[in-house]
Amino acid sequence: MDHVDEWSALADAWARWWAPAAEPAQRAILDAAGVGPGSRVLDVGCGTGELVALAVARGAAAAGCDAAAGKGDDAPRRSPGADLRVAQAERLPWPDDSFDLVTLVNALAFTDVARTLVECRRVGGLVAVATWAEDALNDLTVLERAVAGEDHEPSDESREEGHLGALLAEHGFTPVTEGVADAPMVLADADDVVAAIMFGESDELRAELRPDVLRAARPYRRPDGSYLLRNTFRWALARR
Repeated sequence: MDHVDEWSALADAWARWWAPAAEPAQRAILDAAGVGPGSRVLDVGCGTGELVALAVARGAAAAGCDAAAGKGDDAPRRSPGADLRVAQAERLPWPDDSFDLVTLVNALAFTDVARTLVECRRVGGLVAVATWAEDALNDLTVLERAVAGEDHEPSDESREEGHLGALLAEHGFTPVTEGVADAPMVLADADDVVAAIMFGESDELRAELRPDVLRAARPYRRPDGSYLLRNTFRWALARR
């Protein structure tokens, strides 16, 4: 199973645990770009359609695409009438200058970056990218280490301050602004912690690593039994 088919199979779990975490960054990008009635917005790697729905709620004409067909099944339910397609980021199926804003939230790293940004430049006037910030700004990292153990790979410079703007400039865009967005994750109980952090893993591995995950999560447990993980996204906006 390739990574596209794998994402399709995990779409429901993604929509429940991980897609909502990006909403603060999505809202920050839409604010910075001045998205409102009449704006034309394309979300590349739209997944379950959260950013498309946010843009539609502002009166924008929104579109989205994702390479994983099954992952996008929720998007039409969130935004009936939106232009949603199964497509590769490197070959966007829209004419030149179709959009005022093209967004890639937790998506660019899964593409051929150079080819994707050429396509974004072709179809849109502004482009925005966002990703998780460095490990030190994400409580999730502690839990991920509990699962990965010695195989955990620390974040690199691609998630540090200034990198996204520099990346866009390197590919010929003119940086407009960049920022951070707090992205807290609230998990109702221990079962939710294990299900979210071990998203996509087998039941057997979840059972094996459950004690390690919950031990790592203990500092984030609240009196009511829920867990609060404080996390951060970095985002950047540029024009062609």
